Amino acid sequence: MSALNRLKIFGGVIALGLLSTPLASHALVSSTEQGDTLKELIEVIEERHYASRRYDDVLAAQHFVAYLDALDPQRMFFDAADIAAFTPWQLELDNVGRRGDLDPAFAMFNRYHEKLRSRLEEIIATLPETLASFDYELNEYLVIDHSTMPWAPNAEELDERWRKRLKNQVLSLKLADKPAEEIPKTLERRYNNQLNRLDQYNSQDVFQIYANTLAEQYDPHTNYFSPRRAENFDINMSLSFEGIGAMLQIDDEYAKVSRLIPAGPADKQGELRPSDLIIGVGQGESGAIEDVVGWRLDEIVDLIRGPRDTLVRLEVIPGKGKTDQRRLVPIRRNEVKLEEQAAQKEIIEFTDEADQKRRIGVIDIPAFYIDFDAYRRGDKNYRSTTRDVQKLIDELVGEGVEGLVIDLRDKGGGYLPEANHLTGLFIEYGPTVQIRSAESRVWRDGKRRRSSYYEGPLAVMINRLSASASEIFAGAIQDYGRGIVVGEQSFGKGTVQSLVPLQEGQLKITESKFYRISGGSTQHRGVIPDIDYPSLFDPKEIGESALDNALAWDQIAPARFNRYHDYGAILPMLTTLHEKRAANDPDYLYLEDQVSIAQEARSIIALPLQESGRLALRDNQESKALAIENKRRVAKGLAPLESLGGGDEEGDASEESDHAQELKAEQPTGEIADADQDVTPDVLLVETGRILVDAITLRPDTSLAGREPAGASVNNLQ
Repeated sequence: MSALNRLKIFGGVIALGLLSTPLASHALVSSTEQGDTLKELIEVIEERHYASRRYDDVLAAQHFVAYLDALDPQRMFFDAADIAAFTPWQLELDNVGRRGDLDPAFAMFNRYHEKLRSRLEEIIATLPETLASFDYELNEYLVIDHSTMPWAPNAEELDERWRKRLKNQVLSLKLADKPAEEIPKTLERRYNNQLNRLDQYNSQDVFQIYANTLAEQYDPHTNYFSPRRAENFDINMSLSFEGIGAMLQIDDEYAKVSRLIPAGPADKQGELRPSDLIIGVGQGESGAIEDVVGWRLDEIVDLIRGPRDTLVRLEVIPGKGKTDQRRLVPIRRNEVKLEEQAAQKEIIEFTDEADQKRRIGVIDIPAFYIDFDAYRRGDKNYRSTTRDVQKLIDELVGEGVEGLVIDLRDKGGGYLPEANHLTGLFIEYGPTVQIRSAESRVWRDGKRRRSSYYEGPLAVMINRLSASASEIFAGAIQDYGRGIVVGEQSFGKGTVQSLVPLQEGQLKITESKFYRISGGSTQHRGVIPDIDYPSLFDPKEIGESALDNALAWDQIAPARFNRYHDYGAILPMLTTLHEKRAANDPDYLYLEDQVSIAQEARSIIALPLQESGRLALRDNQESKALAIENKRRVAKGLAPLESLGGGDEEGDASEESDHAQELKAEQPTGEIADADQDVTPDVLLVETGRILVDAITLRPDTSLAGREPAGASVNNLQ
């Protein structure tokens, strides 16, 4: 899915009339202020963006395509005749934009708006006879993603695409056990809701899409925020908003979960996952589930947000490939608090191959944070990532751990100076990151005071959602040879943005780029772990490399620094030992099998519209899921299951899966030392602890044996 789809303010549904016809009474027009804002945006972005690129004919052509894709990402409204009518503007958007002329943008939008209205009215008017005409024995398929297909050559092809789309919606509802008499009512309500919302769109919505598609031609992190979106951005950057703690974006006609805020209500609840699609929202324990397919994103967000300690229920389906598997996720809204975002510790215990008990400390860092208010007040006890981690290190070393794991999985970044300060706990002296400006000036940040704090064995865990500041820290630890990095290739977000106020709204613009001290950028490529773990994330869908117009990876001259250890000498043995354990660990093999099934599901490019074929597809997915679960159970000496169980059609979110309960009861690969913590053992976390123990054995010079905890005071941190 293109990064531009995040800009759509509704789920792929609006349309317009012919340019040769008079504009309808509800046609939208631009304001003088919006024209002035566009001129200002072009001026600022040309002057300040890292890429130093002019808005010329080449970029105008890209902007033209991007704007059409943002309006009609699935090729469901415009046909070849529409595109031909728009094409004369393709190389003119830069010229008219410099004049503040938004007529082309609004003409295309209004064409789209009218075509949507016409399509929705037609669907509603003919729904009973259309549903009656569907033949579910007919062997035909729906292409899941039309975005790479040509524009429809004519209206007849658009009709055919819509027929299959509607048939798929009916079939999905049937397979979700929706009563036959309720299906037409559900669809009629869904399309009437979309129709009723058409008149709610205003010129600010149009300008938001148009200006943002221009901004994102420079890179995916350069964005225009209308006044309303700017307000939401400010809320999302705060640690004190009330809601469920999830970031959403539009994916076709669905609201997709892009990420969860660490320590937020959704993250704690544990059932909502990135890439899930939200199809319904219900209030309280028993409020009716309101169908939100095709809604504006801001309206869905408003429905999900609410006062703290209130319940919202989300009806969700997985992302691509499993569109019939619905579940209900209840989440209690709350405030995301700084103390809940703070670093946390635990100790994992396991028995090694020599039958010896081993203890490894784990520090989970939700974000790179600092309590600015307390810091400005001069409070000596202000909270920050580095200060909190320092205290946790003291506690863990005092409790006799042999090594330390820093868990940065799913961590999207935060306050960059804290990434530098945190690295300073593990190195004596030196740079941690290089930053290059658009003018090619390079400056380095790092630790200036010579001191050491924690000198013991260290491992860092990352995954595909580890980004920005997390990548700076992991990359520095890897470059210094200070520890082992394990997990997945990280996100690859290696750019720095700043906010620029405009006449209307704000521009978030990329002005600098991060580089590791070894010279390579974290941009696009991210951090490559020393030892790989299986990943449920599709790198083609998640990560900087999956975003349109992402800046390229490159490198600059390395900084001067000294490596602590040459882990490269023992990595082959560490990898061999890891692979040997993994091959005999039922829980690790279960994870690999899950990855295989997820990859298979993502490979589905078309869904059968024949009921028997669709049932066969679903049964095949469910049987494979049952097979890998029973494979795991048998390997652990447990009785196989006849089915995976389930609940009602919406999913039973009140009960944990058998797998989750067993993990808690059996503690299969390690035990949580702190009995007060109700934590499900994490097979990858425990394996990281085992790898760290292997490293200690192979490199005894890294051991904590005989060392005193803590070397520097909190107040001496740089």
